[in-house]
Amino acid sequence: MKILDDKISVNTDNSVATKEGKLILDSHKLSYHYDRVEEWLENGKVAPVSVDMALTRACGAMCSFCYAMVQEPQERSNIKVKEALELVDDFAEIGIKGVSLISDGESTLSKAYVPFIQHASKSGIDVGNATNGWEWGPEKIDQVLPHLKWVRFTCAAGTPEEYSRIMFKGPEHTHVFERAMSHIKYAVELKKKLKLDVTLGIQMVLMPEFKNEIIPFSKLAVDLGVDYGVIKHCSDDEMGTLGVNYSKYEELYNLLNEAESLSNDETKIIVKWDKIKNQGKPTYSRFYGPQFLLQISGSGLVAPSGMFFNARYSKFHIGNYVDERFKDIFKSDRYSKIMDYLASSYFDAQTMMGTLPIQHYVSEALDNHVKGIEKIQPATKEEPLHVNFL
Repeated sequence: MKILDDKISVNTDNSVATKEGKLILDSHKLSYHYDRVEEWLENGKVAPVSVDMALTRACGAMCSFCYAMVQEPQERSNIKVKEALELVDDFAEIGIKGVSLISDGESTLSKAYVPFIQHASKSGIDVGNATNGWEWGPEKIDQVLPHLKWVRFTCAAGTPEEYSRIMFKGPEHTHVFERAMSHIKYAVELKKKLKLDVTLGIQMVLMPEFKNEIIPFSKLAVDLGVDYGVIKHCSDDEMGTLGVNYSKYEELYNLLNEAESLSNDETKIIVKWDKIKNQGKPTYSRFYGPQFLLQISGSGLVAPSGMFFNARYSKFHIGNYVDERFKDIFKSDRYSKIMDYLASSYFDAQTMMGTLPIQHYVSEALDNHVKGIEKIQPATKEEPLHVNFL
């Protein structure tokens, strides 16, 4: 264990000790699902532990760091409530344990948002949600917060002007910042009032040019009283469309250490050091991760990873649950063939896809396991928070 300025403890598995339990944001949780690892090694196919998805591709924000910007063009579908609830039923039948509403759209805008979360929770599936919080007002919060395991608010900066410049139309539009902060505060108070088992955090997607907002963001997390504020890398596609200069992250290490030192007993500031130091260069070529952590677009498109949502990757598009049941897509030959291709020598994750996908930690661990570099071991420790979100 290492101690950073006596404020934040980081364990050997990259977990952080919070007042509610162990939180893993900069690693994976495959050890707690070792039965799936064994099944995959034996059969070559396994039901995903987690699914990352959205209920719409719509979003009111225009974040300059958003990977969804490079996932166009693709067909947009209007996900109906019936289709969303049937998707939950299929997840439960297949054995999917956790669903995170993130992906490529702002799910709070969907009519299916509230019923989807409530139905998934009642079906025994853990649900988490990342949102800008703009349309996540008290009425929705009251309906969904008791059914969620975590909520993470996208917060590009700690000052209203920079937040608005990065996420909206310009620094003068600070009303979006004020609206989001009021909703976060409401959720923090409701959690305390009802003693809910839900983790609340804010997240900064760090591009090197946002460096002046690192400390204000961290102070904002502490002021809000959320459980954590996380600072992470920015993903880019293989053509560098977003223009992320990964070599510049190293210049920010002192600022990031200072940010972590602002942690207190209530709020932890967590830097995703593993990905920030990676510089966008994976150690693996074979892409095993989607077998365990699948992604679905807000259009209904099922693809192994959000890196492949764009129409130019149509050969990796498995199906669309708007057109056919997800359980049939999962059982299809096409699903198996695409997953097998990504795990074969014909695919190279270092050159044929974008940088640092959501499946990065899982893919790296599985690759190291297969190569015998570092074997995944069955967990012997107490389960961390959000164990069903890889």
